Amino acid sequence: MNSMLLEIGTEEIPAGYIQPALEALSFTLLKKLADARIEHGDAKIYGTPRKLTVKINRVASRQKTIKTQMIGPPARVAFDENGNPTMAAQKFAEKVGVSLDKLATKETDKGSYLFVEKTEKGLTTRNLLKEILPAAILSTPFPKKMRWADLDVEFARPIHTVLALLGKSVIRFQLGNLKSGRYTNGHYFMSPGRIKVSNADEYVELLREANVLVDLDERKEKLRRDIERVAEELDGRILPDEELVDINNNLVEYPIAVVGKFDEEFLEVPDEVLIKTMREHQKYFSVVDQNNKLMPCFISVNNTKARDMSLVATGHERVIRARLADAQFFYRGDLEVTNDERVEKLKGVLFQARLGTMYEKTERVGRTAEYLALAVGDGAVHEAEGAELKKQVSRAARLCKADLVSQVVGEFPKLQGIMGRVYATVSGEPPEVATAIEEHYRPIYSGATLPVTTTGAILSIADKIDSICGCFSVGLIPTGASDPYALRRQGIGIVQIMQDKGFSLSLTELIQKSISLFGEKSTGESNELTDKVYTFIKNRVSRLLAEEGYSKDVIAAVVDVSADDVPNVWNRVSALESLKAQLDFEPLVAGFKRVGNIIKKSGKFDEDAGLEAVNETLFEHASETDLYSIYREVEGKVTEAMARGSFDQALREIASLRNSVDAFFDGVMVMTDDAKVRDNRLALLGHIASLFGRFADFSKISS
Repeated sequence: MNSMLLEIGTEEIPAGYIQPALEALSFTLLKKLADARIEHGDAKIYGTPRKLTVKINRVASRQKTIKTQMIGPPARVAFDENGNPTMAAQKFAEKVGVSLDKLATKETDKGSYLFVEKTEKGLTTRNLLKEILPAAILSTPFPKKMRWADLDVEFARPIHTVLALLGKSVIRFQLGNLKSGRYTNGHYFMSPGRIKVSNADEYVELLREANVLVDLDERKEKLRRDIERVAEELDGRILPDEELVDINNNLVEYPIAVVGKFDEEFLEVPDEVLIKTMREHQKYFSVVDQNNKLMPCFISVNNTKARDMSLVATGHERVIRARLADAQFFYRGDLEVTNDERVEKLKGVLFQARLGTMYEKTERVGRTAEYLALAVGDGAVHEAEGAELKKQVSRAARLCKADLVSQVVGEFPKLQGIMGRVYATVSGEPPEVATAIEEHYRPIYSGATLPVTTTGAILSIADKIDSICGCFSVGLIPTGASDPYALRRQGIGIVQIMQDKGFSLSLTELIQKSISLFGEKSTGESNELTDKVYTFIKNRVSRLLAEEGYSKDVIAAVVDVSADDVPNVWNRVSALESLKAQLDFEPLVAGFKRVGNIIKKSGKFDEDAGLEAVNETLFEHASETDLYSIYREVEGKVTEAMARGSFDQALREIASLRNSVDAFFDGVMVMTDDAKVRDNRLALLGHIASLFGRFADFSKISS
C-alpha cells in the first residue's frame, strides 16, 4: 500500500477559507475512496495560503474484488421437461449479463433455484483516482468562488499547479488548462523554484527545506514560540488571543516575528481600542507588561525574512501610527459629548421598523430592569439596598445603548458595551453602572462569559426579554431555519443568567410585564403572546438541561409541570435524576402512573376545577385511612421542603407514599359500584396525584 498525496497550488486564499476547505476536501476524498471500494488508512491535512494538501496513508493499489450471488427463478420454471432453458432462464441470464451456460442451480429451503455467481475484479486505484481527484477538487466548498481566464473552473482563487501522487507514481488528469504532475513550489520569495516530489512521503520535508512549513501544527508552534520569545525580549508577554494565532498561521507559509513600537501618547486611548485597532486592521499581537498593562509596542507576523528586518518594522510602525491616530481622534471626539447627549441621539437610531427606536427600547428596558430589581430582591434585601439596586439598573439601562452612536463604536462595532463602560467611567458614573453597561450584552454566545454583577445580570435579562417579546409581538418569531434577531441565543442567555445567579422569579410574570410595555405596537393578544414566549424559553431550558447530560424523560417530566422558576427547575431535575438511579425507582413510578391513569380514565376531575374534599366517614378499609393519614403528614413536609428549596428532601417525602399507595390498590377497588365511595376514593387519589404533580409529571418517566 502507498500514500496518496493531492496538493492544489493557488494564489493566496483568504485565511478563514483554509481550514474548512481542507477538512471538506479530506472528508470528500475519504468518502469517494470508500464508495469506490478502495481500502485506505487515515488522512492528514496540510495547508498554507497557497497550498491545500491532503495526504492519505495506506491506499490500496486497486479496488476490492467482490463476488455477488444472484438467485433467479425456480429450476422447474427455468427448464422444460427436456432440461432445456425456458424464456425465464434466458431473461435471467440477460438481466445478470451472463451466457446461459454460466447458469447453475442451487438448493434452498424452498427448493431448487437458478443461480449465478459473478466476480467483479477491482480496477486499479490510479485509474479510478483520475476521475475522483478532479471531482473532489471542484466540489471543495468556499464562501465565495471565482473564475479566471476563459476556463469553466471555479475555486476560491486561481489554481496554478496540481500535484497528485500515489506512492511514486503520478495520477494524471486534466483540470481546466492544467495537467497534474509531481511538482510543487517553494516559498514565493525565499525559495521560488519548482520542487520535484518523488514520492508522497517526502513532501513535507522537501517543502520545509524550501522555507514552507506546510504542516499547520508545526507552523503554528513556530509562530507561537517566536512571538512569545520576542515579547519576552521586550520584558512583556503576548496578550492571549488564540483566534489571532490561527488567523496569522493561515496568512503565512513561514512565520517571522517582527516587533514594532508606537508613540506613548496613544496610550491615552483605552487599551481595548488600541488592541482592537492593531488586531482588526493589521492582525498585530498586543504586548502587556507584568501588571497586564498595555505596552507601546506590538508584534507582527511576516511571511518573509528580509535582510534588514528593522526596515520591515519601520514599515509596520508607519502603518499603525495612522491607524492609532484615527482611533485617538475618534476617542477624543467622543469625550466631547456627554452620555446623556448620546442617549438623545438614540431617537434617530432604529431598533426595528415596527418596534421603534433604540431610545424607545432603552426606556422599555429600564422599566423592565426596575421591575426585575424588585423581583430579584423579593424582600430578601433591606429596603435601602433594594432602592439602590433599582437606582443602579435604572441608570445603567438609560445609558446601555448610548455608545452605539459614538465614533469609536462606529469604527469598531465589536466594542459596543465596552466603550459604554469606558465613557460611563470617565464621566463619573458609579462602578456598578459602568460595569453593567458592558455586561448587559453577555453572554454573547451559549457558554460564553456571563454577567458577574447583579446589576449587569438584571440589565442583561431586561434587554434580552425586551428583544424576544418585541419580536414575538410583531410576528417576528424564529423558524426552524431562520432566527435573524438571534432570539434563541438571547433566550438561552436569560436562562443561563437566572440559573447562574439563582434568580427565583416568575418567567410568566416577567414576560407579561415586558409584553405590556409595547402597547399599540403589539399585533397579538397579550395572553397568547405570553404563552408563546413562555414556551419558547421553556424549550431553551430543556435544551440546556439536555446539554448538561440529564435524561430526556426526566427533563420532560419536570419542565412540562412548570419551567416558571429556572433555578427551581434545575433543582427538581437534579433531585429526580438522583432518585431515578435508585433500585426501587421503577416500582415507585409504576405506582404513581397507576394513580394518574385511574384519575384520567374516570373523567371526573378537571385540572382547573381544584381538588374535591375527602370524606373520612366513607372509608371502608384500613388502607384508605392509612393512605389519607400519611398523605396529610407528607403534604405538609413537602410544602415546607419545597418552600426552602430542599427538593431532594421533598422528593424523598413524596416517595415515602409508595407503600401506602400499593397497599391502597391491594386493599380496595377504586371503581366500586357505590358512587359516593368511588368518588371519595378518586378524590383521595386526586390529592395524591396533586402532591407529586407539584414536582413532575411521572407519566413521562421511562420505566
